[in-house]
Amino acid sequence: MRTGTTVLRLKQPSILRGILLALGAFVVSLRLGGFPDITALHASRWQVLAIAAAFAAMVETTRCMKRRWSLYQAGVLILLYTDVMILGLAVFLFFYP
Repeated sequence: MRTGTTVLRLKQPSILRGILLALGAFVVSLRLGGFPDITALHASRWQVLAIAAAFAAMVETTRCMKRRWSLYQAGVLILLYTDVMILGLAVFLFFYP
């Protein structure tokens, strides 16, 4: 049996991979939207990549759900809510004039 992290094993669910995808989508979405200069906010067609990454993060986080209720599942639900917020931000910045 190999030792190591499951981040690189795409067949196994990984909460860390979901978190890293969501944070990456968040940072890329803000940078593509013109942040930190508030006067330079603009729409970008490249936001589609950030939307796809946020959706992939949500799918990866959903794969980590378990059948029985536990505090781990509560944490996964909180992470799913943050993924929805990041996806909403990316969609908003995609349509922002």
